[in-house]
Amino acid sequence: MPIFTLLLEGGYLLIQEFYSVLVFLVLGGGFAIVVLSTAWLVRPKNPSPEKLCTYECGVDTQGPTWVQFKISYFLYALVFLVFDVETVFLYPFAVMFKEFGAPALIAVGIFLIILVVGLWYEWKEGALEWK
Repeated sequence: MPIFTLLLEGGYLLIQEFYSVLVFLVLGGGFAIVVLSTAWLVRPKNPSPEKLCTYECGVDTQGPTWVQFKISYFLYALVFLVFDVETVFLYPFAVMFKEFGAPALIAVGIFLIILVVGLWYEWKEGALEWK
């Protein structure tokens, strides 16, 4: 017995509703394979030393090209991203506050508590201190 017969609903297969998603995935995957294959085919086979040298603004670099990166920049960006996404999730709630009722208020309160605990942890670990 095929698995598709188990998905019958009103005489129609539920899987038929997802054919467009399947076509999208096949076309997207095919496009990615074609692009990567083309890039592999046209890449330089024997790059010259000039091609392999480090290039920065048209001027040869002086000193080491691998410089240590301060991780605090990255941590600030991540914390900003988390709280930026938080505001995106809070806007719909603020707009529809009266229609949602008490259960939504409790859910948003839990959401905010989790974020405040995360901010407290980041602060406690010293990730927000500029050194």
